[in-house]
Amino acid sequence: MQQQEIEIRILPSLRDIDASDWDACACPEATGGAPPNDPFTTHRFLSALEESGSVGRGTGWQPQYLTAFAEGLLIGVAPMYAKSHSQGEYIFDHNWAHAYERAGGRYYPKLQIAVPHTPATGRRLLVRPGFEETGTAALLTGAVQLAENNQLSSLHLTFCTEEEALRGKDMGLMVRKTQQFHWRNADYADFDAFLGSLSSRKRKNMRKERAVAQNFGGTIRTFTGDALEPEHWEAFWRFYQDTGARKWGTPYLTRRFFEIAHETLRDDVILVLAERNGRWVAGALNFVGARTLYGRYWGCSEHHPCLHFELCYYQAIDIAISKGLARVEAGAQGEHKLARGYLPTPTWSLHWINDPGFADAIGSYLEAERNAVDEEIEVLTEYGPFKRAQVEEQE
Repeated sequence: MQQQEIEIRILPSLRDIDASDWDACACPEATGGAPPNDPFTTHRFLSALEESGSVGRGTGWQPQYLTAFAEGLLIGVAPMYAKSHSQGEYIFDHNWAHAYERAGGRYYPKLQIAVPHTPATGRRLLVRPGFEETGTAALLTGAVQLAENNQLSSLHLTFCTEEEALRGKDMGLMVRKTQQFHWRNADYADFDAFLGSLSSRKRKNMRKERAVAQNFGGTIRTFTGDALEPEHWEAFWRFYQDTGARKWGTPYLTRRFFEIAHETLRDDVILVLAERNGRWVAGALNFVGARTLYGRYWGCSEHHPCLHFELCYYQAIDIAISKGLARVEAGAQGEHKLARGYLPTPTWSLHWINDPGFADAIGSYLEAERNAVDEEIEVLTEYGPFKRAQVEEQE
């Protein structure tokens, strides 16, 4: 393809770009109504964050959507934000910020290419098919130049793909390797087939946990699409508020986000709710892509033993098997997921630091961290619940 001149533009709102143009870059596989590979980079999801006030003024996530045009055609986009803090990122750089500011620097604002409040791996440099090389290079170069021209401390791409991490490394950015716990579907016919891949002790423990959870004195129900009703969202909002207040102090998402989700995202959502004595008492919210189920939020108004494991992890596995999905991403943190069949899996991010001396220090830290993460993944995998042969196959 002949080299074309690329124009980079920054848009302050997704209202400034047509949904079909954004999605032609973000999820071309979804043309015609198919599910997107990544529901979180769709125009409708990012718009829900913006329109609900979950990002924007007063949140520390100020939209600066990065776009690339070739001869008037939109060839690439990226969800980019000017950040005034490091909250809601899940690959954290608080220590970097503290060190830089102790040395007299100004770490914030910084630029962040990410899906706000969402620790799920996916493409961050969203390029229209046919423009992969030029579009990716243009977006990444444009983001770095924007940070440099405005004398910002840093640029970060979090939960990007490994392919993007390698491309960014080739272009001079620093790679960070972290890890989460993901469940992988080995073409299991049902949950019992999955249990058959586990060691005897772990298999018995999971069966016991499921029995305890399912005997909590109520029923567990699953809702998606048109089956979702406002009462379900109202119940889950209460659960989310409680969890958010305990974890973050202030919940990241507003009530309006869930109202918009009912209008525009309900086909992307699977909500698992537990009902007892005519009341919803617990729930887990999942998003579903073409190949992956993403566990996002959980909350409850009553405590029942093992109900958290059932709604968040075991129900997710059931759903993934029934839909033929390849994996479940269960969110950030949580080594307790290992005993429930979720194995440690690398996650990736890219970082550009403006100050050369500080960049050298961060680079040394990231090298040591990558080695530590590799060792941790190896050790944790050994302690997983699977039979030895099964672990070797998944590796």
